[in-house]
Amino acid sequence: MHIAIAGNIGVGKTTLCKMLSKHYKWNPLYEAVDHNPYLDDFYNDMQRWSFNLQVFFLNSRFRQVQDILKSKKTIIRDRTIYEDAYIFAPNLQSMGLMTQRDYENYLELFKLMESFVSPPDLLIYLRSDVPSIVNKIQNRGRNYEEGIRIDYLKRLNERYEAFFESYNHNNLVIQANEIDFQKNKEDFGLIIEKIDSNLSGLF
Repeated sequence: MHIAIAGNIGVGKTTLCKMLSKHYKWNPLYEAVDHNPYLDDFYNDMQRWSFNLQVFFLNSRFRQVQDILKSKKTIIRDRTIYEDAYIFAPNLQSMGLMTQRDYENYLELFKLMESFVSPPDLLIYLRSDVPSIVNKIQNRGRNYEEGIRIDYLKRLNERYEAFFESYNHNNLVIQANEIDFQKNKEDFGLIIEKIDSNLSGLF
């Protein structure tokens, strides 16, 4: 079984992934952040490094999908390949931070990969407003995230909402700015209840 978590930067995907993997004894797969050679450069000069960053993420997530297909275990991951293609890349292009030529090249590559990809059995969307996201980003203190633009986060949020309006596979929406699942056991318990209820219909 394949479970995935989606959501804007800093919303708590990795934290929830760790907590759910521990609770359910699922195998976690994490986004390649610490070993990403482009993140620092990207946040310093988005226009110059946007295409390089997106191709790196696309390659990394496609490899993860291949690992999931080979595995007989239940896998949970903290980002999906769909977010790269339907949220981050078009957002960069629309903001003038990725050229049309690079964007079209990127989409062709994604379409090829997509033919080998199946949607997760459950996609959990952590929804949050921008002020809450900014607060979480500041609290975790990653140096390369200090220069993230507010309008960039706002546009990403808008694209996430549009994506999930049209997403027609099994999904669960969690209002992340209304709960604290990391520190409050009751809030985490509510997420568990919703996941259990959702997954019970799959078997």
